[in-house]
Amino acid sequence: MLASKRNGTLYVGVTSDLIKRVWEHKQDFVEGFTKKYGVHSLVWFEMHVDMMSAISREKALKEWKRDWKLALIEKANPQWKDLYDDLV
Repeated sequence: MLASKRNGTLYVGVTSDLIKRVWEHKQDFVEGFTKKYGVHSLVWFEMHVDMMSAISREKALKEWKRDWKLALIEKANPQWKDLYDDLV
């Protein structure tokens, strides 16, 4: 999950290469929502054993209420630290 800032605009997505995909969003190489709203900080993620389970989870998260997503981030990353630097 990417965020524009603490409690800001959120983006939920799925990828097979998290480091590459977040870098692309940070560089605004990806046209659309994240570029338009400046959503560049990786604030939460989870790994899956296969793409089918990852896509299923992504679809479920997109249906969640905003408050639920915020609580998920707060529980795992209360400082809203950009987790990207820890991955590279």
